[in-house]
Amino acid sequence: MNKNTSYEMKRSARTRTMRLSVHPDGSVVLTLPTRASVAAGEAFVRSKEKWVLKQLKRVEKYKGRTMLRSTSAEYKKHKEAAREFIHARLLYWNTFYNFIYKDVRIKNTKSRWGSCSRKGNLNFNYKLALIPERLADYIIVHELCHLKEMNHGPKFWKQVERAMPDYKERRRELKNEYVSIS
Repeated sequence: MNKNTSYEMKRSARTRTMRLSVHPDGSVVLTLPTRASVAAGEAFVRSKEKWVLKQLKRVEKYKGRTMLRSTSAEYKKHKEAAREFIHARLLYWNTFYNFIYKDVRIKNTKSRWGSCSRKGNLNFNYKLALIPERLADYIIVHELCHLKEMNHGPKFWKQVERAMPDYKERRRELKNEYVSIS
């Protein structure tokens, strides 16, 4: 591996295979089963060099942003609170539009904050409950407006602006401050 790239080596009695991870702070950790040799671990790291460098570039790209991880434990912990929050905010924001929507689903998506289906179903990432309300509101309004316009054309943005004149500022803040990763 690149001589400038260091990594920490850990042993674990609970793991059966070698595992390499790159953390949001840029640290690289190799976890070895108890019986694996150090030489085998070093060879494993060398074989994954391209992957590690790609992950480190990704970490660098998102430096300074808040990273929100998608784990099933986090999802279970926050799902119901997210459901209550999103339903309440939908009721509030839909007073500007009176759109009809069908199901509202709270999901654990890797990279999307929300989506709207042609059938009128709204899907939201549970992480909306973990970001500032003003940014979650932008996502909720954005998806509501897709009920009327299923694109990002000028008519769509006029719909968004109708209820949220500062949507551009909120959108920029969301993009610059938060990253949803798995």
